[in-house]
Amino acid sequence: MAMSPNPASPREPAQIESLLRTAQRLRQQLDVDVHELAVEAIYAEAARIAGRSVSRPDRAARPTFDRTVDRLVTSRLWGFPLMIALFAVMLWLTISGSNVPSSLLSSLLVEQLHPWLRDGATALGFPWWLRGVLVDGMYLATAWVVSVMLPPMAIFFPLFTLLEDFGYLPRVAFNLDNLFRRAGAHGKQAMSMMMGFGCNAAGVVATRIIDSPRERLLAILTNNFALCNGRWPTQFLIATLFVGSLVPPHLAGLISAAAVTGVALLGVLLTFAVSWVLTRTALQGEVSTFSLELPPYRPPRFWQTLYTSLIDRTLFVLWRAVVFALPAGAVIWLLANIHVGSLSLAEQAVQWLNPVGFLLGLNGVILLAYIIAIPANEIVIPTVLMLTVLVTGSTGMGQGAGVMFELENPGEVKSLLLAGGWTTLTGINLMLFSLLHNPCSTTIYTIYKETSSARWTAVAALLPLALGVAVTFSVALIWRWWN
Repeated sequence: MAMSPNPASPREPAQIESLLRTAQRLRQQLDVDVHELAVEAIYAEAARIAGRSVSRPDRAARPTFDRTVDRLVTSRLWGFPLMIALFAVMLWLTISGSNVPSSLLSSLLVEQLHPWLRDGATALGFPWWLRGVLVDGMYLATAWVVSVMLPPMAIFFPLFTLLEDFGYLPRVAFNLDNLFRRAGAHGKQAMSMMMGFGCNAAGVVATRIIDSPRERLLAILTNNFALCNGRWPTQFLIATLFVGSLVPPHLAGLISAAAVTGVALLGVLLTFAVSWVLTRTALQGEVSTFSLELPPYRPPRFWQTLYTSLIDRTLFVLWRAVVFALPAGAVIWLLANIHVGSLSLAEQAVQWLNPVGFLLGLNGVILLAYIIAIPANEIVIPTVLMLTVLVTGSTGMGQGAGVMFELENPGEVKSLLLAGGWTTLTGINLMLFSLLHNPCSTTIYTIYKETSSARWTAVAALLPLALGVAVTFSVALIWRWWN
């Protein structure tokens, strides 16, 4: 007669939990990494089998191209200098090559098309407020986003995609693996960090390749320290205006690229530092082993890479920026044209924020711009410029309050910012604050979806902001004491 299995004892879950706790305690007492030993044993056995099964008739053959290149790009001596130099060259090409097309787009979209749209709206009988919201607010904010963002992205993303297609980015992860391990993080975090340089929301999703929940959460919390595409235009513009102008013109592009590279490297260093602190406080645990097989180098497919980077990255990011710039332009125009007393809402907010901005080496315009630009980092610069025009009362650069002005060259932008009280300290701290502030709304939402935790989402949003306040305050304090 068939017997049904005995039902599970109600004590079994407690016994299993006790057994797991004991195993975890004993595991932490081991002096060796069990996972690492297991992986080493697997690869050693694979090498033994391959050594007995594979014949190599010409052992004296010349080294392959892959091995020759890898001896340089993954070496302890040359790996990091070559990596830094390569990314500096990419940024220099981006900064130097985007000025002319950016000016042409600005001339077309702002100087020529904007007056035509204003006249058309007037001819159609639009009331002044509707014309202001649609043309002077939504259209001009969008026109600025397109003219400022499109040229740098059209240069930077193809270059970045060429490196990815060539097979260099896995070598970057290989170089950074040991540093992440020493910081208590997972080596695969290097891959999610590299993805974050394109988009932090994509970088957060990319952390799914990390199996350990602790290490995946660590990668999510620190991904915002990678400069995303929405922050590159701010870095390029401010570095050109306030850092490149400190040196002779023939060195301006090189020094500007060096400044942006320095900010990007600072983000990487902060990733290691914050990971080190978190893994010794709130996120303690054992580091998992990271096994990485380097793919072979491939000849870059130029036209396919160009298509992929322009369609899948540049236009996608630009469309996202446009979607957020449209309502932001309307909000800016309304803040500039709705008055309470003798001052507009924007002017009052700037006055309230100015004391805090001064302590941070910034100003109220920048802080208000970052509040308005929470939906997308791409609209920080247009918001800053439109608010500066409003607060300074600049004439000849726009069509009214809250209206984007015409840009013929970077000199006009700098003249406006200087009229708003900007200094070299303001520019440098804006570059730092652009690196260290809360993620955009898309990234915050993605973090919540990936963690399913409001607490960790709040930590991911407030941690970089707290660091940004601390860093800019310290820089402003030292700068003013030194000068």
